[in-house]
Amino acid sequence: MISDVEASSSSRMGQTDHRRAAMRGAGTLPAGAVSARTLITIRWVALAGQTVAILVVRFGLEFPLPFSLCFGIIAASAIVNLAMQARARSNQRLSDRAAAISLGFDIVQSAALLYVTGGMENPFSLLLLAPVTISATILSLRATIWLCLLAMATATLLMLKHQPLPWGEAGLQLPELYIFGIWSALMIAILFSAAYTWRVADEARRMSDALAATQMALAREQQLSALGGLAAAAAHELGSPLSTIAVIAADLSRDVPAESEFSEDIELLRSESARCRAILAGLSNQPEIGGGAPYVQLSMSTLIDLAAGPHQREGIEIIVERHGPEEDDDLSDASGDPLVIRSPEILHGLGTLIQNAVQFAVTTVEVTVAWDQSDLAVIIEDDGPGFPLTMLDRLGEPYLSTRRGTSGHMGLGIFIANTLLERTGGRVSFSNRPEGGARAEARWPRARLEPST
Repeated sequence: MISDVEASSSSRMGQTDHRRAAMRGAGTLPAGAVSARTLITIRWVALAGQTVAILVVRFGLEFPLPFSLCFGIIAASAIVNLAMQARARSNQRLSDRAAAISLGFDIVQSAALLYVTGGMENPFSLLLLAPVTISATILSLRATIWLCLLAMATATLLMLKHQPLPWGEAGLQLPELYIFGIWSALMIAILFSAAYTWRVADEARRMSDALAATQMALAREQQLSALGGLAAAAAHELGSPLSTIAVIAADLSRDVPAESEFSEDIELLRSESARCRAILAGLSNQPEIGGGAPYVQLSMSTLIDLAAGPHQREGIEIIVERHGPEEDDDLSDASGDPLVIRSPEILHGLGTLIQNAVQFAVTTVEVTVAWDQSDLAVIIEDDGPGFPLTMLDRLGEPYLSTRRGTSGHMGLGIFIANTLLERTGGRVSFSNRPEGGARAEARWPRARLEPST
C-alpha cells in the first residue's frame, strides 16, 4: 500500500513538472500571471502622470500644446480602464494573452500622445519602455517578444511621422541625426531591458518552481515516513493484547475436550491470532534503541536499504559496504554501524541519488557508508558513463538534465536531493571515477545525525 501511494505521488509530481517545463519551453506560462487590479492601478498612475505633465507644460511653461487632443487621448484610456475595472472580478487574474493585450494598449496610447507632442523629440518617449519591462517581469517570452516588436514599430513610426514639438516662440529644430540617435538608443534599450529583465525573472520563476517541487517531495516523504511509523507504533501497541488472546486461546484448547463442538473454533482462533502476531511482527521490524522515541533510530546501513529499496532494477546489483574504525562506538548497532535519526530528507535525498545511479549503471551500483569519530559519509558510485564534463560544475542547479524533453525527466532530481541533504547539514559533491562512472558523496558531521547520548 505504501509503495502504491509513493508511486502515485511520484507520478503526479512528475506530470506537474513535465507540464511546467513544457509550458516554459513553449514560451508560455499558466493563466493567472498577473492580477487585473495590478494593471488597472498601474494604468491609473500612468494617466495621472500624463495629466500632470500636460498641465505643467501647458500652463506652467506656457507651451502651445494641442490641449484638447491630448486630454482626449488620456480620457479614452481612462474610459477603457474604467470598463476594465467594472468587468474585473475581485482578485481576478488575467491570462497571459489578456495581460499582453492590456500592455499593448498602453504602448499604443503612449504612442498616440507622443505623436501630438513631438514624437521622438519628446523626452518622455522613453516611457515606451515601461510596458515592455512589465511584460518581461511577469509574462511569457512570447508575449514579451510581441510587445517588444510593437514598441519598436511605434517608435519607428514616431520617428518618421509626428506633430512638431510645441516649443515657445524661440523654437528649436533638432537635427535629424540626433533624432535618429534617440531612436537607436530607444531600440537598444527596449531589446536590452526586455532580454535582461526576462532572463532574471525567469531564473527566479524556475527557482521558485524547483523549491516548490522540493517541498512537495519532502511533504510526500514525511507522509510516507509517518505512515510507516504509525504502522509500527500500532503493531507495538497491539502486541500485548494479542499475546493475551493467544494465551487464553491456548488455555481453552487444553481445557476443552477434542470432541467438543467448540474445539474447531478455538483452533481457528489460535491460528488466526498467530497469523496476526506474524503480521504485526513484520510491521514492527524497526529497531527501538536507547529508550528514545520508538522507530526513529536505525543504523545508517538500514537507512540506505530503505532508501534504495524502491529503486531496485533487474540486472543492476546494489552493493552496500561499510568502512569505519574497528573500536566499538557507544552510538552504534551490533554490526558497528553508526545509529542515526530516521530523516525523511535523508531518505528521499539518498533515494534520488541511488535512483539516478541505477538508471545510468551498466551492472553495479556501490553504496559505501564510511565514518570516523567526527564525520559520516555516504558514497554512491556506478559503472555507467559518468557525468558530462560540461555539466559537472553545475550539478545541483534546477532544470539541469542530459535527458531534457524525456517524459518525467525535468532535471529536478539532483537539485531536490542536494537541497534536502543540505537541509540536514550535509555537503554533497559530484565527480567522475577514474575508471569510469559517476560518483556522488554526501558527508555530515556525526553530531548532526546521531541521537544525543
